[in-house]
Amino acid sequence: MADSNFSDLRPAIVVSRWNELITNALLDGARDTLRGMGVPEPRVIHVPGAWEIPPVCAALIEADHANVIVALGCILQGQTTHAQLLASDVSRALMDLQVKNGVAIGWGILTPDDAHQALDRCGLKHGNKGREAAASAVETAQVLRSLRSS
Repeated sequence: MADSNFSDLRPAIVVSRWNELITNALLDGARDTLRGMGVPEPRVIHVPGAWEIPPVCAALIEADHANVIVALGCILQGQTTHAQLLASDVSRALMDLQVKNGVAIGWGILTPDDAHQALDRCGLKHGNKGREAAASAVETAQVLRSLRSS
């Protein structure tokens, strides 16, 4: 990134406690990435599950506590459509918050078929999606800031 002055960023991470083995690994990756980028220490808020992530993100934005957010969770697929409905609703709510408020929200909510796939995506075979979500959120925040200042 050309502009690496992150002093104006007010980062937050909203992380689900559901599937905590996975989400803790995502959280560690996100925090490590933000620290490595020189971003101020994020406010970390734990919520029960993925369903609770969007309203907490909305409250952070509304109160102007965060201008870049990393959303972390793990929705394991099951034998019913519950996981698909949940993932779709959470995804739509987070995208709506980004578009309406112009605040970058990194998508770090896994939707794997099983625990093995989740483990692969929180630090094993496929990297750590928490890291990717944090880096994407910061880069998007920088792009938004650049567009607003030009």
